[in-house]
Amino acid sequence: MQQQTFYWIAVTIKLVLCLFLWLPGSQASVSFKPNIVLILADDLGIGDIGCYGNETIRTPNIDRLAKEGIKLTQHIAAAPLCTPSRAAFLTGRYPVRSGMDSTSEFRVIQWNAGSGGLPPNETTFAKILQKQGYITGLIGKWHQGINCESRNDHCHHPLNHGFDYFYGMPFSLMNDCHITKPPEKDRALRSKLWLLTQILSLAVLTLVVGKLTGLVSVSWKIMICFAWFDFLFFMSWFSMYGFTRYWDCIMMRNHEITEQPMVLERTASTLLKEAVSFIERNKHRPFLLFVSLLHVHTPLITTERFLGKSRHGLYGDNVEEMDWMVGMILEAISTEDLKNSTLIYFASDHGGFLEAQEGKAQMGGWNGIYKGGKAMGGWEGGIRVPGIFRWPGVLPTDIVIDEPTSLMDIFPTVAHLAGGTVPQDRIIDGRDLMPLLQGRVQHSEHEFMFHYCGVHLHAVRWHQKDSGAIWKAHYVTPKFSPEGAGACYRIGICPCFGEGVTHHDPPLLFDLSQDPSEASLLSPGTEPQFDTIISRIERAVEEHRRTLTPVPQQLSLYNIMWKPWLQPCCGTFPFCWCDKEGDSTHDSK
Repeated sequence: MQQQTFYWIAVTIKLVLCLFLWLPGSQASVSFKPNIVLILADDLGIGDIGCYGNETIRTPNIDRLAKEGIKLTQHIAAAPLCTPSRAAFLTGRYPVRSGMDSTSEFRVIQWNAGSGGLPPNETTFAKILQKQGYITGLIGKWHQGINCESRNDHCHHPLNHGFDYFYGMPFSLMNDCHITKPPEKDRALRSKLWLLTQILSLAVLTLVVGKLTGLVSVSWKIMICFAWFDFLFFMSWFSMYGFTRYWDCIMMRNHEITEQPMVLERTASTLLKEAVSFIERNKHRPFLLFVSLLHVHTPLITTERFLGKSRHGLYGDNVEEMDWMVGMILEAISTEDLKNSTLIYFASDHGGFLEAQEGKAQMGGWNGIYKGGKAMGGWEGGIRVPGIFRWPGVLPTDIVIDEPTSLMDIFPTVAHLAGGTVPQDRIIDGRDLMPLLQGRVQHSEHEFMFHYCGVHLHAVRWHQKDSGAIWKAHYVTPKFSPEGAGACYRIGICPCFGEGVTHHDPPLLFDLSQDPSEASLLSPGTEPQFDTIISRIERAVEEHRRTLTPVPQQLSLYNIMWKPWLQPCCGTFPFCWCDKEGDSTHDSK
């Protein structure tokens, strides 16, 4: 009898606790430290996923994640390209604050052997969670730099930014990593350098022929010097671009290079195995796992079992393989009985790459109803991304939140859940999302959001909470080529400044709450509050700019240029080659 009494008391307590977890305003969800799994896709368009409206690409695992959790429909990247967007994601700050946005046309980390990267004095969410007793791991893409002054100082490396374990690609996938694909890195510059080399070589050959036929009276010594200069010029650029696959397409485990160049055919399976292994060996303590997928960036490396399976060619195949990988990570969490103690987040670093094409085949993503795409700082298609949260028992299920949120919000959200605090010595632009996700508040804390293209402010969003309107003013927009095409197909990627953009005064104004596709331009004649809205947004821009302070530009031309003395190398430079993945013995956490 006494045992039955204790049993029913225990059951009652459990029921009360479960009810307490669901009460609005309850803080029970943060009374213990959850495991945190952050999954970030690369170049995925918001229209590529079933739960965001795609009816032909199969993404059952991501769709199930949304069904079991919360789907955000106005989830915004802080930048439309990899390096700055990921810097903002890691730090909760606009990339312009850390120097991770560019003043030039080179807007991302260009080489593993560059000296720019996420500054060591920046605080990532991994650093905060590490101090709270979490074991922290990053599996996949980094693209935030490696070294500063020497080949092994690792000042920008993930292990110097709060991660206990790193396995992945310190750079980013690109066509240059694939032997059969046409080169992608600095394609226009490389063509100009090759043309100049040919002109110099032709000049040398002409002088030699002229000397031999007696038409030119130049000494052999001068001609040899001229030929030597031509050779040195050729080697100066070919030593960089001719071996890009060896310089940039590498895999690392912690500080050790394991593949140089990387073996593309096994990359997906190895990354998945590493992610699952991290979960399995850390299941008895709080962990942070950041799975930074290489999918679905070109050249769309897809394993054979998924090739030809989708209705959208190689890109669709790659998306469906990515969904399968997400499913395997979810399965590992369930297998280890961690589902109810794990917060899972899925997003993309920015919009799909519209200009990625091979002939008539589309190799980049689809951004649904939203205008523009990757590299476009203002248009929704470049910055509005999927955003999904799941945490059974703490977050509601099958909920859609149509409030402005940001990838930068992950920083304060996970810091709060881990029991940490955000830095007080700097401005944090992200906001803790838990009150919004749990339904304790109805509106996002974001009133204004600033949309940069490099260091250039292209657009501003104003969430006018009392009216429900979301105004967006465009100060600069890219010129599509051909005109009206919706992207910059002729030049391959849209610029941020110069002749390739149009400045608007007054700015273009849209109401995203009524016109999310930015198709209906507002004017003083169609919107009575036009002048008031523009005036309020301009005041917000002035206030925002007063919060910016000068910082070293990590993407300056000097910082992004290839420096041989910084080149990661698993041999004796320049003979850099290795494949250590056959060796199963390695240190891990």
